[in-house]
Amino acid sequence: MQDKKVPVLYRIIRWLVWLFAPKFKNVGTENLPQEPCVIVGNHSQMYGPIEGELYTPGKHYIWCAGEMMHREEVPEYAFNDFWSGKPACTLWFFRLLSRLVAPLSELIFTSAHTVPVYHDQRLITTFKESMKLLSEGNSMVIFPECYDEHNNVVHEFQDKFVDLARFYYKKTGIALSFVPIYVAPYLKTVFYGAPVQFDPQAPIAAERKRICNYLMDAITEMAAAQPVHTVVPYPNLPKSRYPKNLPLEVYSNENTDL
Repeated sequence: MQDKKVPVLYRIIRWLVWLFAPKFKNVGTENLPQEPCVIVGNHSQMYGPIEGELYTPGKHYIWCAGEMMHREEVPEYAFNDFWSGKPACTLWFFRLLSRLVAPLSELIFTSAHTVPVYHDQRLITTFKESMKLLSEGNSMVIFPECYDEHNNVVHEFQDKFVDLARFYYKKTGIALSFVPIYVAPYLKTVFYGAPVQFDPQAPIAAERKRICNYLMDAITEMAAAQPVHTVVPYPNLPKSRYPKNLPLEVYSNENTDL
């Protein structure tokens, strides 16, 4: 990973996160190709990005919401994405909190190894920066879930990240691989699955669908292969509503504390 001059405060925050957050172990890293790839996983709220920054092997950068890198854009984005579903009587507090965290958010997300992701005309900068970093030997780590539910393990993927492979193939003639990961905070483990390779001869719309479906299915299968445990979902839900890694009818008669 490229050396990067970062503020002392960020180094302290990073150390504190490492100290208090779950210590993830990686299982299945033999599935990572030698060349740069795109590592795609379930967001698992804050745990996916933490795992990406601290525990993903090799040179890599993480796609991150660009709004979290601009102080003036943080309050609206943070409130809508993290706290808008809180009880109505507490919304005033979370609106205030979203403003208070703006300077810290800007510091953290501009100091970490991140690529800003936008959903407006600035999207071209996301792809340009990603292409540059891939060409320098870095992999991309992406957590593309949205709020549409797919199953008990993963939400639907926003699919435009697959276009990275189209641009990369045009530039290098190399077909990128996408590696699925299942982030399991309650197991303190990240599971790496078998990669799927981009097909440059297929229509891009078909490739978006094929690759996203493969990745969501692979993540679901990796989760289902583990002992019964709690899945940390993408939405910021009360813990009492967190799902399990298996359908209710499978685990309801089992005893588990995970």
